[in-house]
Amino acid sequence: MLDKLEDDQFAHQRSINAYYPFTDQGEWELGKFLVKNLMQTQITKFLKLKWFDAPNRARPSFTTKDHLLDWMDSLPSFTPWKVSKLEFKGYKTVHPVELVWRDALQVVQQLFSDPMFANHMTFNPYVANVKNQREYGDYMSADMAWKIQDYHPLGATQVPIILGSDKTPVTRLARGIEMHPVFVTIGNIDSEVHSKATLRAWRCVAYIPIVKFRVHQEYQSILQARLWHKCMDLVFANLKVAANDGCFMPDPSRYICHVFTPLIAHVCDLPEATMIAAISVMEFSTPLFQKVAKAVNLSGVHMPYWRDWKFACPLVFLAGEVLHTCHKFFADHPLKWIKEALGNYELDTRFMVQYKRVGMRHFTKGITHVNQMTGREHRDIQRTIVASIAGAIPHRFIRAIRSLVDFFYLAQNPVHSPQSLQSLVQALSDFHSFKDAIVQAEARKGKKGIKEDFFIPKLELLQSFDGTIRKLGTLMQFSADVTERLLITHCKNLFPRTSWQIMDFTEQCVCILNRQESMEIFDLYMLLTSHGASLVNAIHAEDEDVTIANPALSWGILSGDALTAFQLNVTPDYKSLSPFDIRTIYALLDFNRALTDFICRSSLASGEQSCLDPKSGRFHVWHKFRLQLHSAFQPRVIMPSRVVQAYPPSDNFPLGNCDTVLIDVIGIDGKTTNYVAQVQLIFQPTVRRGSKLELPSYLSDPLLYVQFFRFISSPDDRPELAMWTLERAYTQDENGNRCREGAVVRVTDVTHAVELIPVYGDAAANGVSSATCLESYERFFLNNFTDKESYHTFSTEFV
Repeated sequence: MLDKLEDDQFAHQRSINAYYPFTDQGEWELGKFLVKNLMQTQITKFLKLKWFDAPNRARPSFTTKDHLLDWMDSLPSFTPWKVSKLEFKGYKTVHPVELVWRDALQVVQQLFSDPMFANHMTFNPYVANVKNQREYGDYMSADMAWKIQDYHPLGATQVPIILGSDKTPVTRLARGIEMHPVFVTIGNIDSEVHSKATLRAWRCVAYIPIVKFRVHQEYQSILQARLWHKCMDLVFANLKVAANDGCFMPDPSRYICHVFTPLIAHVCDLPEATMIAAISVMEFSTPLFQKVAKAVNLSGVHMPYWRDWKFACPLVFLAGEVLHTCHKFFADHPLKWIKEALGNYELDTRFMVQYKRVGMRHFTKGITHVNQMTGREHRDIQRTIVASIAGAIPHRFIRAIRSLVDFFYLAQNPVHSPQSLQSLVQALSDFHSFKDAIVQAEARKGKKGIKEDFFIPKLELLQSFDGTIRKLGTLMQFSADVTERLLITHCKNLFPRTSWQIMDFTEQCVCILNRQESMEIFDLYMLLTSHGASLVNAIHAEDEDVTIANPALSWGILSGDALTAFQLNVTPDYKSLSPFDIRTIYALLDFNRALTDFICRSSLASGEQSCLDPKSGRFHVWHKFRLQLHSAFQPRVIMPSRVVQAYPPSDNFPLGNCDTVLIDVIGIDGKTTNYVAQVQLIFQPTVRRGSKLELPSYLSDPLLYVQFFRFISSPDDRPELAMWTLERAYTQDENGNRCREGAVVRVTDVTHAVELIPVYGDAAANGVSSATCLESYERFFLNNFTDKESYHTFSTEFV
């Protein structure tokens, strides 16, 4: 890939000026911005602004939009786009069939040799054993990789092909043109890399047209499906030859590899999957030949594109897909059952009064009025649905819903073991054992109020997850989240405005795509050259362990075992507050007592005496801090940080805005006890500048004043919920009055940010809002569905 970049026709000029034909980096970035964000007429208007006529102000070297576009078109490009006109014998179309595409084999060669992925690629199947159990992660760790490898010559390398496609309008305004964009990536690239659309591990290879035939309406769908397969045949013809006979490709280190390209996955939704598999799942009035096909559950597509692709079987490569099969299935069916059983008003109320956490979606107006949701919204509803419906619907009903949500969370594990797969199978089995409660509650109704059965295609697909994971690895590497994002970046944003006629669209489309490809390649070239030999040497370094930068290392505050990082703003929100100020602003009447107890405990444990007087000391105070953890599944992966708030009472939050956390407190006997507590204050004692007094080590890091909860039931006591139940912990003050139990702990004692859901009972209380729910309710469920990492932790280590 680097050789091709350096072999461009303008390579000599770029040895003098790296940004040729642009004068420097600034002019290149200006030109790129104009081409990506403005229409051609707007570029012309911009270049004619009188702002450029000012003295001592340099004009860009390109003076017209044609000049700029010619320069962009002269940049190097590897896999040019083209248009092919196709004919469909025996049938006429309203408009000519024009396929916009490029050779998929060339795109795969570019991906395989891309130096940006050099440290994130796997070339051989492997078996990972952890604690005497096999782990299923990426494709190369699964059974199918070994099975296919056995058929290849000694020393050959697999380049597993992963496809993605979906029907979408490629223009956003009126007369929107619909097409089937097709994307490709390779299974050699680590799933955590190719699952992020911004890292360019997915490449678009075709825009398959959706045309209208001049035939009866009943024939339209079958002819369009046959046309789609015919186009796929053309785009992937060379990849299919390479899958059978092999070919040679350079890897990122410039070594030539003998590779084979089996198709292992095609990411799509259910309607498109039925079209790909050439099967029929619907019965309706059809022509005679389609009726014959549908009698044996076929669609009438006689030449599917995968028919001559070695090792390709739709039973395998149409892998279970989490976004559509799990999340959208939940919104289409289980969520509707809950609405029927609980009622829209009560369900909305319970979601509206839940406490707001930073980084988590809060449904201010409820969830029943939302018709279209993103995958993020589906996940956020699942996160709290089990605890939210507790107490209002039958236990067996809740158990069925809990089993489904368990299944969805387990299916999203980035790493699986035989034990987790057994839990996955058991969760689905539990749902089928308790689903009769849904029927008894009369919640299983269709649009017309008619009772329906459980013959749901997506529900049946869940049974295949266990086998798919063993064959292909974790399902998250085949999630449609990334392809749904690609539809926006490669379609709706790439062609945002159009008044083109259908005849002109393909030519304009090819022009834009080639220009976009050239700019991306040139950006990569400048990235490689600007970093000099250090980056190139790092790319070609051999036998080096892959290291991942830990952003937590620059934060300054780490837990004792260096598994948790904490960050506070450099400048406190309150500087040098007195104990009286803290009691007044935060309404913490026992702050002095709690701090005194902490100093006594810590001095006994460490032997360091403190000169700090809690009644007259001064304190810096913060309103929030960030908490960051390692992944519970892959310790080398750093999870996104979580914000923990501790705001004082205000007009918007009359009782304060304070988050809850899980802390480990070490007692005098050395034993560690887990507590759930609400963070009321984040502070640090200070000494006056110039003072000779020094604070002991246990006062050097920020401290927290927290109020505790106590556990009143375990998950075994409520098997339908499988959650801990907590209530506020109270004690008596020195005057014998009942008050909340509070204490001072170190910030490094915090291990997780947790979420509490109120125990609503039969109905949510009146007059409670999301700003007051944690203070108004006394009992809560410890939600173990906060995220996949917390689910894993609370299901094993914590319990």
